[in-house]
Amino acid sequence: MLKFEALDAAHIPAILEIEVASQGAPWSERAFQNELANPHSIFRVALQGKELVGYGGIWTIVDEAHVTTITIAPKMRGKGLGQKLMIELIRCAISAGMTCSTLEVRASNEAAIKLYERLGYHRAAVRKRYYPDNHEDAIIMWLYELTNWEPPR
Repeated sequence: MLKFEALDAAHIPAILEIEVASQGAPWSERAFQNELANPHSIFRVALQGKELVGYGGIWTIVDEAHVTTITIAPKMRGKGLGQKLMIELIRCAISAGMTCSTLEVRASNEAAIKLYERLGYHRAAVRKRYYPDNHEDAIIMWLYELTNWEPPR
């Protein structure tokens, strides 16, 4: 059974394992600890039973929910968990009074781009050479009118 919880310091070791296995430019332990202290951060972990299988966060900035990270454990990908986690984050954003959401995604990450488009995000711009590990471009995507948003069926 999949459930979501707020980030706790006890989750960080499991997150770091997934982070190193998944990201070309992984966040540090300190970066995740900073999320605990950031009053503008909403950070959730996805648990399958007692196993941490994913995590994601947003920063609330005025009326905007900026997706800072979302990652699913490599062995759990392709099972719809990314969509469920994004829906959880969007619902948290709506509950926090946010009216729109934005994110950056690697231009080569077609699976993530398709997921975000299914959720209602639209491509808006490109950040050239955004990612520090390989200087890949990032696609900037926006989702507007969160007050009227409904998850895909």
